[in-house]
Amino acid sequence: MLLAIAISKNIATFAHGSKKFLFMAKVKAKAKDPIRVWFKKLVSGSQAVYLVYHSHGKRTYENLGLYIIPERTQADKAQNANTLLTVNTIKAQRIVELANDKAGIRQNKARGKMLLVDWLEHFKAIKLRNGQSKSNAVTINNLILHIKAYKGDAIMMKQVDKAFCEGFITYLSTCKTIGTLKPKKGEHKPKPMAKATATLYFNTFVCALNSAVKAEIIESNPVAKIDKDTKKPIKNQGSTRTYLSLDEIKALMGAKCPNEELKRAFFFACFCGLRISDIKKLTWAEIQQDGEQLIVNTTMKKTGKAIVLPLSAEAAKWLPESESKEGLVFTQIPTQSTINDDIKVWAKRAGITKDIVFHTSRHTFATTALTLGADLYTTSKLLGHQNLRTTQIYAEIVNQKKTDAVNLFNGLLD
Repeated sequence: MLLAIAISKNIATFAHGSKKFLFMAKVKAKAKDPIRVWFKKLVSGSQAVYLVYHSHGKRTYENLGLYIIPERTQADKAQNANTLLTVNTIKAQRIVELANDKAGIRQNKARGKMLLVDWLEHFKAIKLRNGQSKSNAVTINNLILHIKAYKGDAIMMKQVDKAFCEGFITYLSTCKTIGTLKPKKGEHKPKPMAKATATLYFNTFVCALNSAVKAEIIESNPVAKIDKDTKKPIKNQGSTRTYLSLDEIKALMGAKCPNEELKRAFFFACFCGLRISDIKKLTWAEIQQDGEQLIVNTTMKKTGKAIVLPLSAEAAKWLPESESKEGLVFTQIPTQSTINDDIKVWAKRAGITKDIVFHTSRHTFATTALTLGADLYTTSKLLGHQNLRTTQIYAEIVNQKKTDAVNLFNGLLD
């Protein structure tokens, strides 16, 4: 008796003599892939690429610092194809590491292979998602350009050490802004970088590294190992924060502003200290009566911190007139670039030569409050500062004003 067995795919055929019997072979369930690729859509339209680890019923995510971008051109498609190839290569490597028990799910060594520029792109996306202004994203973009100019785009996070950071300080202290040699309208030529700009870029770099520590990409921030003297090349000697004197405020009050509501918003900020981002989103519902005191009860856009801010009669005077008291308080404020252009025109009409932007109003509130006798801690709370050292800068300005005032007596009787 002949027994023949043929197996094709999942169907088994048994031949017993002249009879044939068919049945479905029992297929073993496919084991769940311990690592899979996951794409997280960002507000920019790109997708951040993660690896998802499955272990003992739990999921853990590893941000690869890679992104799939919107495919508008053939170059975009080619870039995405290369990115996916890299992702699959990393995934295969991780599976081998897990199989050989050479790496844990949260292994920092593997994460340290992330490129610095990729982490900065991810850091920018986090900031945008958390409501940070577009100007902050521009700062991070510029930081990325200078990182590439300093050391290229192949530096891994694990290579960002004390020496790298010290070298970056030296670079920022001597480099030029990244512009166009033949600028078109709206562009600029490269020029020596101002210390304030260098400090802004370096502080943004430090914040990005602190965020990487929290995300367990790196173990510690190497900037913490750098002494103050090393940072001197990019530090300003004294504060350069521009503020207005009471005489300059009065001069602005008497001058015509291209946008009347902008004028109201600026003086409102001068007497309450709110940022333009918070004034733009301020609603009538957030302006409340607390007994005889008018207060602003809002959440600051930059920090996400709730703040209860008493309004002085001078601040309340600059609120727009509205019968409905619903919706936004300031409804006619122009775009950010137009705001500062209008303010420059306004300042010129008032005979003020200082370089004034809207944020000057916040500096003015802080210095005026301290000059009039408010203590540092209270002023810090009114500004919504998270660190008293930030407010201390304004105290140094006020102390310098006092020194300048008494020095006016020098030589008076000579």
